Amino acid sequence: MKPTPSKCPYEAAVDTNPPAAAATWPPGPASGLTGWRLLRGMSKDLLGTVAEWRRRYGDIVHVRIWPERQIVVSEPQLVRDLLVNHHERLIRWERGVQVFSQLHGHSVLTTEGELWKSKRQALGATFSPKAVQSFVPAITSAAARAFSQWHGDDETFPVESALTSLAMDVIVRMMFSSDIDEDARIAERAVHDTARAANAEMYWPASWPDCMPWKATKRRGIKVLNGMIDRYVQARLRLASQDWPEDMLTRLLILHRDDPVAWPLKAVRDECMTTFLAGHETAAATLTWWTWCLAANADTQAAARREVQDTLQGRVPTANDLPKLRYLTQTLQETLRLYPSVPVLMSRRAVGRISLGRWQLPKRTMFMVPVQLMHHDPKWFPDPLAFRPQRFSEGVPDIPRGAFMPFGTGPRVCLGQHLALTEMIVIAAMFLQRFAVTVPVGIFAPEPVFNITLRPSQPLCLTLSAFPA
Repeated sequence: MKPTPSKCPYEAAVDTNPPAAAATWPPGPASGLTGWRLLRGMSKDLLGTVAEWRRRYGDIVHVRIWPERQIVVSEPQLVRDLLVNHHERLIRWERGVQVFSQLHGHSVLTTEGELWKSKRQALGATFSPKAVQSFVPAITSAAARAFSQWHGDDETFPVESALTSLAMDVIVRMMFSSDIDEDARIAERAVHDTARAANAEMYWPASWPDCMPWKATKRRGIKVLNGMIDRYVQARLRLASQDWPEDMLTRLLILHRDDPVAWPLKAVRDECMTTFLAGHETAAATLTWWTWCLAANADTQAAARREVQDTLQGRVPTANDLPKLRYLTQTLQETLRLYPSVPVLMSRRAVGRISLGRWQLPKRTMFMVPVQLMHHDPKWFPDPLAFRPQRFSEGVPDIPRGAFMPFGTGPRVCLGQHLALTEMIVIAAMFLQRFAVTVPVGIFAPEPVFNITLRPSQPLCLTLSAFPA
């Protein structure tokens, strides 16, 4: 393929001796008449497609898909420059926001400008590191309940489904001070179905109405999730305000009570939906991959268990214990490096001209940041596909800023990153106190599939043994 030769309409004018390539778009795959052939390749295998483009054209790639021009950026310093220094000149991709809004409404995930800033500021205290510590008892309670029901002698235990249910229970306890109800399996299916539908719709400029017969699965999924959130909100509103428990929903309802114009009940519901979906999915996906990594690396599993045993001495972990579980944390960080739950950030659009490296890029340019591509770059992570938690140990060479960013970076960094990591450390520690996990005979490494988040192509089942075996 020949690099795209199209001239960029904005040329660097301040440098009297600009680089020779400064007046052109970055190199990229030939687009043909419309570039829709490239779009088809992305829809079938986005991660594989962008990896091939980087191999051919480098860390900044121009993709022409009529009527858009997109820049794929996978160089850490340029990514930080884009998402941090140029944040004010970026908005989230309109089509992505449109698709997500079908379920998330106008939450902090989908809003822009001053509305986003006010929401982010109002929600910040709930997700601060100090506030997250108060949720640890809810996490340990949910984990203890779930683990008591797991069978420790199962050769093909459905670990992915079980961890997803546990993560749902955790977020429901933190948000609504309630256990996940008997419809957990239905909710799990609904999340899967709506995620698949959303991922498919991302590649089309418009969607058929949801009333179409072939969209019945999506309709059912949205109905299940909306109904679940509405039941919890309405149940809380039937209580006198002095009886409201201290949880996330109460904090949102206090915002509604104090300023119903800025925080109508619809806004409360939207934030509940986003917190439920994002809050459980990141933990569930990461812990699923973590169990696979430990099952496939017995020595690492044994070392992490020894640390848990030495630190906790059989106790339930508390917030004060978590900083002491350094190696366990490193195993989770390495899992997030290999299998970031969001391997590609939602694309951004420039609302003004942006200078990125040697390139002058015009207003309306689209930007894609493939996080997993940076996480698998041998320049920053030697033998990048190997599971090596020691990459994150003290005393090893520093990882360049931006090369590892499982929760994004800049002002739009994941609001729940501290909560997600805390939840994962607690559950992982309690898991290792109770179970050992191995790869069943004849099972090969699961294939990652990107449907909004990164999950195994087939439900992951592993051999679960009570510990000590």
